[in-house]
This record gives sequence, C-alpha cells and structure tokens, in this order.
Amino acid sequence: MIVIGVDTGGTFTDFIYKKGDAWSVYKRLSTPANPARAVLEGLRQIGGKDPRQIVHGSTVATNALLERKGVKTVLITNRGFEDIIEIGRQNRTRLYDPAYRKEPPIVPASLRFGVRGRILCTGEILEDLNADDVQDVLEKIRKEGAESIAVCLLFSFVNPAHEKEVERLLRERDAVPVSLSHEVLSEFREYERTSTTLINAYVSPIMKHYISCLSDSLGRGDNLRIMQSNGGCISAQKAMSESVRTILSGPAGGVVGAFEIGKMAGFEKLIAFDMGGTSTDVSLLDGKLPFTLESTVAGYPVKVPMIDIHTVGAGGGSIASINAGGALKVGPESAGADPGPVCHGKGRRITVTDANLYLGRLVPETFLGGQMRLRVERLEAHFRKMSEELQLSPVELAEGILSVANATMERAIRVISVERGHDPREFTLLSFGGAGGLHAAFLAKLLDIPRVLVPQNPGILSAIGMLLADVVKDYSLTVMLKETDMDKGRLLEMFRPLETRGTADLASEGIGIEHVVLDKYLDMRYQGQSYEIIVPVGDDSHEDYVESFHRAHENMYGYRNTGKIVEIVNIRLRGRGFPEKPAFKKIESGTPIPPDDAFMSERDVIFDSIPLKAKVLDRSRLMGGNTLRGPAIVTEYSSTIIIPPFAEVIVDAYGNLIIDVK
Repeated sequence: MIVIGVDTGGTFTDFIYKKGDAWSVYKRLSTPANPARAVLEGLRQIGGKDPRQIVHGSTVATNALLERKGVKTVLITNRGFEDIIEIGRQNRTRLYDPAYRKEPPIVPASLRFGVRGRILCTGEILEDLNADDVQDVLEKIRKEGAESIAVCLLFSFVNPAHEKEVERLLRERDAVPVSLSHEVLSEFREYERTSTTLINAYVSPIMKHYISCLSDSLGRGDNLRIMQSNGGCISAQKAMSESVRTILSGPAGGVVGAFEIGKMAGFEKLIAFDMGGTSTDVSLLDGKLPFTLESTVAGYPVKVPMIDIHTVGAGGGSIASINAGGALKVGPESAGADPGPVCHGKGRRITVTDANLYLGRLVPETFLGGQMRLRVERLEAHFRKMSEELQLSPVELAEGILSVANATMERAIRVISVERGHDPREFTLLSFGGAGGLHAAFLAKLLDIPRVLVPQNPGILSAIGMLLADVVKDYSLTVMLKETDMDKGRLLEMFRPLETRGTADLASEGIGIEHVVLDKYLDMRYQGQSYEIIVPVGDDSHEDYVESFHRAHENMYGYRNTGKIVEIVNIRLRGRGFPEKPAFKKIESGTPIPPDDAFMSERDVIFDSIPLKAKVLDRSRLMGGNTLRGPAIVTEYSSTIIIPPFAEVIVDAYGNLIIDVK
C-alpha cells in the first residue's frame, strides 16, 4: 500500500508519500485552470504499482464560492420565506463604513421559490405539503436550466417529512442534485441553515466533477479521501454530496499537522503560522484544536464545524503595488502559479518572493532542491523601475515590501491572540508553508513571542496533516431543553440515534468499531442569550454539565449568572475513527557544533539595509543538539528558513528547528 497526502495551493501542489518504509516529498506548480491536472501529474510522477491510499485537501469548493463560480442553484422554501437569504441578519461587518454593501445572495430572487405547507416548531404538521406547488416549481426549474436545488423548509430539523416529500417529487421527474437542509444542518436558525444548505448545493456539483475527474484516473485498488474543514477526512463519495464541509480543507490539514508535531516536540500552546504562495493562515492552539460554528466565507454564514482559522491575503506570491495615494501596498492580489513571481521567469509584477530573493534571503541554487531555477537576473530592472516611482532605493523597496507583508501577518496573529485575551508571550510560533520560514523569526520579534518551531518539510505540512487526520463525522440536533427539564438519562437517550448513525457512517468508511470514539457535546446558553457555548459531556451520570457551562461562561466572559435559567439548545456528536498514521522518528544526535558537511557556502544577506555574511546550511545534514547563531540560512527541499542576527537555533531530537528570538 502506497500512502499519499496531497494539498493543492494557489502556487504549489504538495505531496508526501510512503513507499515501503521510506517517506518522500514532492512539490510541483499548481494548475489553476484545472487543479486536478497538477494532482494527477504528481501522482504519475510518484508512480508505483501497489494500491494507493490518498488523502487530499482541495480548494475547489472554496474557490467556487470566493469567485462566485458555483452552478446555477434554485432555493425551495416555504411560501412567504423566499427572501430570508437576502434579509439575513441586521449585523454589519463594517459598522462605520458608509460605502459598505452586503454581498448579494448567491441565488437571485428569480430562482427562489415558495411552496405551501407548514410544520410547527413542535414537529406537528399544521398544513400538508402542496404537491401541485412542487410540480409548478419543477417546471420553472426546467425552464431556468438550474443545475442544483437547495430545499430548506421551516422546522425540518424537528420533522423532515416535508423536505423528504419534496425530494421524492423532484427525483421522480428530474435528476438535478438536491441538498436537504435537515441532512446538511439539522439545527435551528433559519438564515444560517438556509445559507449553509444553499452553499452546499452551489458548490457540490463543482466538487463532484473535480473528484470524479480524479477518481476516474485512479486505479481499481486506490482509495481517495477528502480533508474536511473540521480537521478530519471523509470518503470522496461523501465529499461530493456534502461539499460545504470541505470549504477550509487545505488550511485545516496544516493546523492538524501543527498540533500533532507541536505536541510531539513538547509544545501545546501554539500559534500555527502557515504562509504559502497566495495567503497566510493563522490559528491559536491552546492544548487542543480550536473549533468554531460561526464561520463566514465570502460574506456568507457557513454553520458547520470548522477549525478556527484566520486568513489574510499575504503570501510569497503577493504582489507589491502603489496605491492611489502613492503608498506601497502588498497583496491581497497574488501572482499565483501562472505567471508567478518575476523570478519564476514569466511574471512582470514584483512579489514578496522577489523581495526575499533580492535581499539574498533565498538561495537560487537550492530552491526546490535545485529542481526549479530562480531568475535573479530579471529582478534588477523591475526593482529599479518601481523604486524610482516611490523615490526609494531598490534595497529600501525590497525591505519595505517585507515590512508591509509582515505587518499584515502580525495583525492577523493579533486577531486570534491579543484580541481574544491570549498573551503571545506564552505561546510558541509554529511556522510552516513554503514561505513561512523566511518571515517567522521577524514576526516573533514583533509580537514578543519567545521562540519559533519549524518542523521538517514545513512547505508540505498541510499534506502531512492530512495523513495525521482522523476520519471525522459531525452530527447535531436542536433540542431546546430548559434546565428544569434536563435529565441525564433522557439526554443520553437523545444521543442514541446520532451514535447509531455515526458508528454506521464510520463503518462505511472502513473504520472498525474498536477504532471509533464518539464525543458528545451540548450547545448551552443562559435563557435570552443569542449565542451558545459548546460544553463537552461524558457518560458519567453524576457529572454536572450545568456547572460545566457556568465555568465555561465565566472563563470566556469573566462572570457567571447562576440565577439565570440555563438552556440546552443543540446536542452534538463527533464520531472519530483512527486510521493508520505516519510515525515520526528521531534523528541522529550530534554535538552543539553542526557537522562540517552541513555548511554549504556563505553569502551576503541584507538585514536593516546592511549586508552581512550569512552561513548557508543543508538542513538534511543537521543533527540533534546542533546549535547555530544568526545570521544564517537553512535550506531544504520544501522551504528556506532565515535565522536573523538577533536569533539562534537549536535542532531538537525530531529534527525540528527551535529558533530562540532574543
């Protein structure tokens, strides 16, 4: 069995794979016009005749939503509620911006249809579903040429009978794919449930086409799984029907990998910093993976469990430009894989990667193990032209580009740490992504973070994380129980259908019952509050989960209100299956002085406008216990790591670089 992890990014597509007992890595440029082409070409390059277990993180659903390139989608709801997706909430994300405009709904009014029939909040049928209305809607759908249908009826999470009947009537006469809200999100809050169901319908046909393209090219014994936003993976078949769960597929793999490697190295308080070619993703891990149910993607609420990740448009391919006021701007526009940065050979606009190369912080001969040539000779003309426009020297321009990019990433880290009550000085910055090692030490200094951890092969950590991920299934159900109605036996009984479903779904993924864990959670709030806190619940009959909620509320908001009635709004079940995962081996130990063959060369690198001699080292030859003072450059296949003059590094037992920021 060949095990392969694949992560598709905006600039590179990354692979980690195991043949026999040997692990190897591979990177190739992405193919934005058809992302599957880079994946299939990479799989052909890896080769091998044995069956393959492939776990893939895809940006296909994300890009379809961000670029509004999903399929033509229809919404069917109760008559009189067709505009709920446009009315939304009264929240304004930019309260003091007079030019602010809400994102237009992904389904226009002409494609939103209401049908007669009503189910009450108790699940009782007040008015039967009108089959003639559904047939009329079907005729309109045919005339419009819709490619996908979202069905979201009131209180279907309590009684899905009408949604199931609509699906039956639709499928009798048409093969257009249908997304039912009680299957996508069996929870209250009509706007969020409608939005999530619509997004699923909007992107699922795109994802189905993409996954089918991959699956049809795989061998008979190959097995393909897709990474989810919640940090677990699911079968390709499930990902095609519930594509909304893959919106943050790639970044989630990186956070899972960061968490596992950080824990192995002895660090559980981590800030995961993933700087790729197009964007930077940051996440705060305080002893556990951070989850959220309140995500918004491209302005639309997506209420499925996701790893809490904050993304900014700053990456190695971020383009430097001059704004209308004559100031230097970096990102969010990216040069991508084609044409790419100037130094890749085709690009004509300066990027962050070009600035690093201009300052000597990238070694052209070692980029991607020497397999990709960086065109240093192309930089001078472009830097001179832009620096003259800004009345700067070319060196000042290059350093300015890096400073602006660093400031953007610093703000992103402050959002997930300082603005949420966390002190960055208590955390370790775990840096990965192809460009992360070039900026991590400087960001740590800006934020007073004491150390940086750079794992081996940081440029492919997202792909590694996909192989470290569990198979995860999330289920939820709105129950609306008051504190006075809570009985532990009754509550556990309400979990039984979810447990049965979770065990069966994991079995269909090839996970035996002995490798399954079912975690239970309660969404709780004080009566009258608008939002809930997720509280874990065990099987111990003496456990006081109400007290657990009071404690969690006090930790989050600084107070508890024991005089208020507590409500359980939703119950949640997370089913986790544990497939075979790669094991990390310790490297050979050495002395504090790196071996002679680790030193490759010396080169001038500019720091604060001053050229300094920096040693260039081959990371693959470093040994556990080796130490090094900056300035230095550590090169490897998937990334380059800068050790500035103010830092020193030690290599730990697993080959991680621990950079001490003075």
